[in-house]
Amino acid sequence: MTKAHKITKIKMKTEKKKKKNLYSQNVSRWKIWLEPWATETRGLQEEADRFLRYISTPQVQAQRSHHGSWLLCLDRRFSLAQRIVSKHCRVYSLRLGAEDDALERLLAGSGCEVHCFDPSIRRAHLQEDNMWLHRLSVDWRDPNPAVPIQRLHSGSKKLAAILSHFGHRQVDVLKVDLESAEWKILENLILEQVLDSVGLLLLELHLQWAGFEVGGDEPSVVRYWFSLLRELERAHFRLYHSYSDPSKPRLFLHRNLRNTSSSFTLGWVNTRFTL
Repeated sequence: MTKAHKITKIKMKTEKKKKKNLYSQNVSRWKIWLEPWATETRGLQEEADRFLRYISTPQVQAQRSHHGSWLLCLDRRFSLAQRIVSKHCRVYSLRLGAEDDALERLLAGSGCEVHCFDPSIRRAHLQEDNMWLHRLSVDWRDPNPAVPIQRLHSGSKKLAAILSHFGHRQVDVLKVDLESAEWKILENLILEQVLDSVGLLLLELHLQWAGFEVGGDEPSVVRYWFSLLRELERAHFRLYHSYSDPSKPRLFLHRNLRNTSSSFTLGWVNTRFTL
């Protein structure tokens, strides 16, 4: 090992320790920590290989319940199964259009309190059995003070503000299907430390393009994606489910790369979520 490699390795260990300490202290941040490049060449192929390998490799085995591409973790080591049985389960579904709400309806039928946030809903608030439908868009930004108040979309809030508005301290299941807005939403949840309040995170990824307001060249975009998911792991989430949709176009950042699907559904369990 060369002297330069040794120095780089020491710096990486120091940075890793610093991140761990900051996480344990719950320190607020204004940006995520980017992981080191997959290789010194900083090429797209290497970044994509690392990212795809990561999202395709579950980190924990758990008792599961299948509902199409979505999969619940009902392992007794975690809280969801007990919460459903005791009728104290709360579900948030962030979506754009109600193409697939079978999971939400199933959980509502099981006694969970289900809240769906969707700007395409016709009326401001609707209630169907245990399902509450809110015409509300979940955003990752605060309103721009330069925009006149009458031009602002009044039905747009960050998730932390929504939780505060409803007085909800915890969400047992957070389902996110936002058609490429998931990356910036996830970044906001990490930076505002909302994830401590979430038991299961069900996340649909769209890989055909970088996503809303995600900048940089292609290798940098994939490094950013990977770094966001590694932040989940540092927040004590573990991947228990990965599904690659074979019916979706084989596109990865506008190109066919490893013939991978443009759509993945991931399930993450918070191993420190308490009842």
